[in-house]
Amino acid sequence: VHPMVFFARMDFSQGNLFGYIEDLQELTIIERPVRRSLKTPEEIERLTVDEELNDIERAVYLLSSGQDIQGTSVVANLPVLMRQNPAETLRRVLPKIREVLHVAGVEMQLTAAVSFLTVLQDESVSIHTYSHSFLHIILQNLEHRDAGVSNAWLETLLAVIEALPKETIRHEILNPLVSKAQISQSLQSRLVSCKIVGKLAYKFEAHIVKREILPLVKSLCQDVEYEVRTCMCRQLEHIAQGIGTELTKTVVLPELVELARDEGSSVRLAAFETIVNLLDMFDADDRSQTVLPLVKSFCEKSFKADESILVSLSFHLGKLCNGLYGIFTPEQHLRFLEFYKKLSTLGLQQENGHNDNQLQLQTLEQEKKYISVRKNCAYNFPAMIVFVDPKNFHLELYSIFFCLCHDPEVPVRYTMAISFYEVAKLLNSGVYTIHKELVTLLQDESLEVLDALVGHLPEILELMTTNGGENSGAESKLLSIPDLIPALTTAEQRAATSLKWRTHEKLLQKYACLPHIISSDQIYYRFLHRMLTIILTNNVLPVQKAAARTLCVYLRYNRKQEQRHEVIQKLIEQLGQGKSYWNRLRFLDTCEFIMELFSKSFFCKYFFLPVLELTHDPVANVRMKLCYLLPKVKSTLKIPSDKHLLQQLELCIRKLLCQEKDKDVLTIVKRTVLELDRMDISLDAFQKRFYENDLLDQEKERQEHLLLEMEQLEKEKQQSEGRSTNVNDKIFEKKRRDNKTSSVLAKSMTLSVSGSSSGTSAGKEDKKSKLVRSQSFSTQALHPKYSNIDKCPNKSSATGYTSSVSGMGKSCMLSFTDDTFRTRSTGNSGNATFPSSSSLTTSRNSFNSADQKNNGNKESQSRKMSM
Repeated sequence: VHPMVFFARMDFSQGNLFGYIEDLQELTIIERPVRRSLKTPEEIERLTVDEELNDIERAVYLLSSGQDIQGTSVVANLPVLMRQNPAETLRRVLPKIREVLHVAGVEMQLTAAVSFLTVLQDESVSIHTYSHSFLHIILQNLEHRDAGVSNAWLETLLAVIEALPKETIRHEILNPLVSKAQISQSLQSRLVSCKIVGKLAYKFEAHIVKREILPLVKSLCQDVEYEVRTCMCRQLEHIAQGIGTELTKTVVLPELVELARDEGSSVRLAAFETIVNLLDMFDADDRSQTVLPLVKSFCEKSFKADESILVSLSFHLGKLCNGLYGIFTPEQHLRFLEFYKKLSTLGLQQENGHNDNQLQLQTLEQEKKYISVRKNCAYNFPAMIVFVDPKNFHLELYSIFFCLCHDPEVPVRYTMAISFYEVAKLLNSGVYTIHKELVTLLQDESLEVLDALVGHLPEILELMTTNGGENSGAESKLLSIPDLIPALTTAEQRAATSLKWRTHEKLLQKYACLPHIISSDQIYYRFLHRMLTIILTNNVLPVQKAAARTLCVYLRYNRKQEQRHEVIQKLIEQLGQGKSYWNRLRFLDTCEFIMELFSKSFFCKYFFLPVLELTHDPVANVRMKLCYLLPKVKSTLKIPSDKHLLQQLELCIRKLLCQEKDKDVLTIVKRTVLELDRMDISLDAFQKRFYENDLLDQEKERQEHLLLEMEQLEKEKQQSEGRSTNVNDKIFEKKRRDNKTSSVLAKSMTLSVSGSSSGTSAGKEDKKSKLVRSQSFSTQALHPKYSNIDKCPNKSSATGYTSSVSGMGKSCMLSFTDDTFRTRSTGNSGNATFPSSSSLTTSRNSFNSADQKNNGNKESQSRKMSM
């Protein structure tokens, strides 16, 4: 309503004005109950307690003359009183609680049940004292009129039974239980007796159970109320496990058979579930002669008249089929498999249109059951693969797998996404048959399905690339999973545009596995720049950090030096030197991940000085975060090769101490200076106190050198292949021109080629071995043997390495002692060699030296070819 229209309709005449005043008076009446709710002086006086009273006296006073809320507070504080002064609490406070509980409300009763259980768990008093003081109060309140209160006291009693001695249980619980379970008692009393009987079966020997408890079990199984029979039927599982196999066969199984034919559907359902859970305790004869006929009748009735058991049957079908597998005939095996297939598509063939409204309502209720049935079938799918044998998956179950992955209901697809990893493990070498379904679930419209699938995405992709049949090589991994990269990018974009940032964060963390799955170029062009964009544009801090860490992983295993330099430059320019202070903060987070994943030399070469430049940042938060990071930055230095960097660090700290105006930053700077003074810097020489850290850093540095050599060897291989094709083209052209001189030319050309190859024959085998070794490294980029990048801890710096290195120390030592990683001497071609463990720590310009050696190799080969 516009204001002009509102005022035009208002009439300020005297009659209407009194009407407005009455409306205002009504508004004041509405506020009156709020004022009346305030405490009067008399009420405040009643709620006031003398401050000089101690805890015990205050508790007794509040229980005697206080209000209910004060008494409830005392009961909730009972475990604290028992720990402080157990003798006085038992003598003065507990009798008062016992008196108050007779007339207490529901809230105090529930609080007392929890407090009594807490006292038992705290072991403030001996179990004998506890049973003498607390057990009678628990037993008195078991039959409370409120069902919730009764169940709370029952849970407390069942926990107490676990700790009570046998004699106390027999006199205080078992003997009164016989009278409590009689038909003359109330329904609630008999239900409580059922649950207590199931608990007592574990506490006594078999002959006592047979003589004193089993007659009680039989009478409760034949109770006139179906609730009692249902409750007792579910307790038969615990009783069977307590009395053993023989008594189960002679006593429990006949009762279950009778209850399975009960007129109450809930009783039949409880009997069926108990039979399934006890399959391991029945021998082959009982399974074939007793259990199997019962299961058949359940399956037949489930579709005809008794749909209440359909959901339970679908949930237990996998366990049932595998439990009865040994006694199935081929016909029965096929029948149960067809039954599972029918359940998996239940409700999908029916039409939605109905003329009768009542029939339509019934159909809606049935549809909910059908969705639950299909969801249970998806849950049992791994068990059914075991049932039919993974070799027969494509023939027997693939069509059902396809239907469940494309089910119209989200809960069904969600369950399939959760169990997808189990299915992939069971199929093993046949996992290539479900590649399309993986892509389908990655592109699912529901983010819940995507979140469920992403949980085990690294393991799933690893199984598919290693067991992908013929296309399992490092260069053709993409061929094993068609449309994988578009599906992954689509999934990330959909998660980014949604409001569920936790799913997006989880997705980015799991995408760190991709260097082990797809090629370095695909990661660079499709994922790496996307991670940088997320860091720059996303507004959620955990998502930005996840993208930063994954980007560092991609950079760690990028195989082209030019691309690595480009990404490093963008990180420094767009983050470290960005206009927004938020980007500069993210640059410091990225540097933490760099220190965690890369070697010390790599960080010092590219990121040490850009980090120190932020000491002049105009924003105090950036300088503060940098101060927290400085100890980790200093731990990357090695003396004396990094002495100039250490001087730069000390100079920046002096400037901060002298020029810093922000009080909070200055306080952190002073604290950081003290921490830096206490730090020890590792030397270039190998030291025992830095043994584990140096080993891990050398392994990282060795892998970084290996990437450089791998890139150079691949370039040389491509150049040699191009030269050989050019030589063959020239020979073919000369043969076509002159047949007489072709033989001479061919010989001369082969001599020249052999001469050039002989000059490099000394390093040829070395190159081949390096290429094979580098390819194996690229295929195992994220293998636990080489690094812990698959794990995503928020640790960095050398101090954080010691915790993770304990599991890797042996593998690192083996890699340095193995012959495949020793320094190899080259011929006169000057090929790049692997640095030894000692030379790795002393070389800071190894990247440049490797490039110079490789350039020398190129020049020598080109000269020989020209000759």
